[in-house]
Amino acid sequence: MTLKEFLNTGDRFAAGSGARLTDVAPGTAAAVMEVKSSHLNAGGVCQGGAIFTLADLVFAALVNQGDNLTFAINSTIYYHLSAREGDVLRAEGHLACDHRRIPAAEVVVTNQDGIRVASFTGQAYTGRNPVSFDALQ
Repeated sequence: MTLKEFLNTGDRFAAGSGARLTDVAPGTAAAVMEVKSSHLNAGGVCQGGAIFTLADLVFAALVNQGDNLTFAINSTIYYHLSAREGDVLRAEGHLACDHRRIPAAEVVVTNQDGIRVASFTGQAYTGRNPVSFDALQ
C-alpha cells in the first residue's frame, strides 16, 4: 500500500469530506475536493473546516514521507477568498523544511480558476515509531 492509498482510505474524516489525494511525490503532494452543499456554512459559503481538512490531508502526505509516523503540532490557515458550492478546490504543497524530527510544510488551496482560496503552513513531530502502511490496513 502506498502513502497515497493509505491516507485516502485511512483518513476517514478527509474521505468523508470528499477530499482525496491525487499526487504524492518526494517533497510534494496535491489533493482535490468539490464543494458540495454539505460543505456550506450558515452564510452559504464553504465552511473553513472543509478547506482546512483538504489542506491538512496534503500536509499529512508531505510530512509522512519518511519511515516514522508524523503528526501535526502546529498549523495555521489564512482564508483569502470564499469558496462556493460547485467550486473544485485543489491543494498543492511542498516541504518547507525536511527536518528529521520537526518538518514543516506549506500548502496553497486554489479554486478551479487557479485563484488562491487559502494558504496553510504547519509543523509536525516525527516520533520514533516506524510505520508500515501495509500493517495499518
